[in-house]
Amino acid sequence: MFDNLSYKARRRLALLVLVVGMPLYIIVAVTLVNMLGRPHFLVEVLIYVVLGFAWMMPFKGLFKGVGKPDPDAPPIEWDDEA
Repeated sequence: MFDNLSYKARRRLALLVLVVGMPLYIIVAVTLVNMLGRPHFLVEVLIYVVLGFAWMMPFKGLFKGVGKPDPDAPPIEWDDEA
């Protein structure tokens, strides 16, 4: 799904997901758990763990390789390599 995006576009979209999307997802997750009427502590922890993994599954392809150097960029030439 995200394979056809350029490296820069994927990095920008990943940043947007982390800065905007994740806080919104957290707000929705906490609201949904509160609507259940405060379940038992272990059930609540299990719900948060499942929701914590569920948010990243659709974005797995987006974050893959984002922390690595740009594969299309020219190689870096250092001054001491001459």
